[in-house]
Amino acid sequence: MLTTKMAELLAEAVDGIVAQTVTTGYKSQQRSGGGNHIVGSFGFDAETVVGVVRTLVRELHRHGLRRIAVVNGHYENYQFVYEGVDLALRDLPADDQPQVLLLSYWDFVDKKTLAQIYPEGFPGWDVEHGGVLETALMLQHYPDLVYMDRLIDHPAAVLPTYDLLPVDPSLTPKPGTLSSGKDATVEKGRLLTEAAVTGMAAAVKERL
Repeated sequence: MLTTKMAELLAEAVDGIVAQTVTTGYKSQQRSGGGNHIVGSFGFDAETVVGVVRTLVRELHRHGLRRIAVVNGHYENYQFVYEGVDLALRDLPADDQPQVLLLSYWDFVDKKTLAQIYPEGFPGWDVEHGGVLETALMLQHYPDLVYMDRLIDHPAAVLPTYDLLPVDPSLTPKPGTLSSGKDATVEKGRLLTEAAVTGMAAAVKERL
């Protein structure tokens, strides 16, 4: 939902159109998304994500699009989205390739905005999963779906600097979020949205 909203706001800013959202991405990882071991969590294998993106770029090209912005909303997706685009371009004629811009909206939140949102220090995007960023954005855009009274406040996860497979579920905080969203507000959601959309729009206007 948040990715679609960001894409819609970006399209408004650059006079673009929005394709349908791909709602399933690469499987969640313990050190950045909580983990695919959490009940109800599932994702595609890498080859599926790559294949979906490769197909979408080729199909958009077939329909005449030559300037494409891919708005990513899932931390673990990025390299597989990149691979899908790269392979799609190899499939297409060298003299008729689209320009494809890959955007993860949180990358456009500048240091000044981060300091406003996280006055006690930014925990890092890897553990900002289900925390202030996403909670604040939901409060801004979909307030009827947010129940702050049910929020479980807990310290940001402290995870090892390695991956262990099979995963050790005890390393993931019990709520499934990697940091707390208790400090999220509508105003923070507005600031985050403004920073992300302004930054993405500038990139699109510059490169596409």
